[in-house]
Amino acid sequence: MKKIALLASICMPLLGASAVSVADSQQHAAGMATKQAECPAFLQQNYRKLHSEQTIDLCQATAGKTVLIVNTASNCGFTPQFKSLEAVHKKYQDQGLVVIGFPADNFFQEEDEEKDTAEVCFVNYGVTFTMLQTTSVRGDDANPVFKHLADKTTAPKWNFYKYLVSDNGKKIQHFNSRVKPDDKKFVDALESALKS
Repeated sequence: MKKIALLASICMPLLGASAVSVADSQQHAAGMATKQAECPAFLQQNYRKLHSEQTIDLCQATAGKTVLIVNTASNCGFTPQFKSLEAVHKKYQDQGLVVIGFPADNFFQEEDEEKDTAEVCFVNYGVTFTMLQTTSVRGDDANPVFKHLADKTTAPKWNFYKYLVSDNGKKIQHFNSRVKPDDKKFVDALESALKS
């Protein structure tokens, strides 16, 4: 009898813990499903990071945050905007901004090899914000993010178009290549988006 009581005293807490663990897992799964449902459909994507095997879930990376999406190129007259994009990233990331760069060769100004694109971004310009794999940002083969941005505003007509997306994904503002990330017009729109 003592052995049975001892086994019961050992097993019952373990069974209880496992029941709690299952309940916690179910709650976690339900919470994740809710978050996924709250995430705008166009951000329900996974992309590989630039010159890396690591992938990023855009829903997780952008949840509840204002997002700045930019189509970039390594050999463009606007490429120096990487510096001001990095400055914007550093200044506003703690206030809820996520900057995501999509290198694209739609205008034939991107490197052929991702390692060379990565060198331009990370070595030449010191970029620390998220840069993703080279992709298409316009036309029939545009990735789903840029298809949505084009549908709601306009497709990029050149490199370094900037799209400011509200934290719920419903409001999207676009700025063409000539609007620099440190221009007052852009900064005002960004700060307004972060406050709303």
